[in-house]
Amino acid sequence: MAEILMPKATAVWLIDNTTLSFDQIADLCGLHKLEVKGIADGDVAENMRGVDPISRGELTRAEIRKGEENPDYRLRVAESKIAHIPQPKRKGARYTPVARRADKPDAIAWFIRNHPEVSDPQISKLIGTTKATITNVREKTHWNSQNIKPVDPVTLGLCSQIELDEVVNKAVDRRKKLDAMKESEGPGLKPAEEADAASEAEQSSSDSNEPNADDVFSAFKD
Repeated sequence: MAEILMPKATAVWLIDNTTLSFDQIADLCGLHKLEVKGIADGDVAENMRGVDPISRGELTRAEIRKGEENPDYRLRVAESKIAHIPQPKRKGARYTPVARRADKPDAIAWFIRNHPEVSDPQISKLIGTTKATITNVREKTHWNSQNIKPVDPVTLGLCSQIELDEVVNKAVDRRKKLDAMKESEGPGLKPAEEADAASEAEQSSSDSNEPNADDVFSAFKD
């Protein structure tokens, strides 16, 4: 089954616009029930803009209606109608109109908060920013940090929805592969410092247990 690409933003919209239960929304968006409750209470995803899954083609009104009529029903994500459409490869850096350049820190903050799995190079290429700017926003050392608010790059006009979905999908797939590799790996080797310390301790213990000449001939002195 396909996955919701922007789970928290979608959950915000579903809470505000439907009567679906927290369990149904959590199951659909891949979130914990308590996290969904936190969104409804305003403790989680505060000030996050809701994303309409119907307009994105991820859900149908009929599917939502089924869930509203039956609390035990688990909603199914619709198959994407645009996933198979190849996108032209863009050459060179993205040009951003001057009027939009001041919005880039807001888009960076949105990625940091909602999609930490997206790498800095991906963000840089998608919205045409620099690694230094991303670092400054992340570490809150940007000159305009106090005015930066997370806003998705599509709303800001920095990229298209298809481009954003493609980047997020790649990042999610990469994260899943890395997690799978970590789970399959056995216990790693000890750090070199620990290994050397253990070796020295064993050597010291061995040396202290070995008899010296005085010990050997002490019996004959009596």
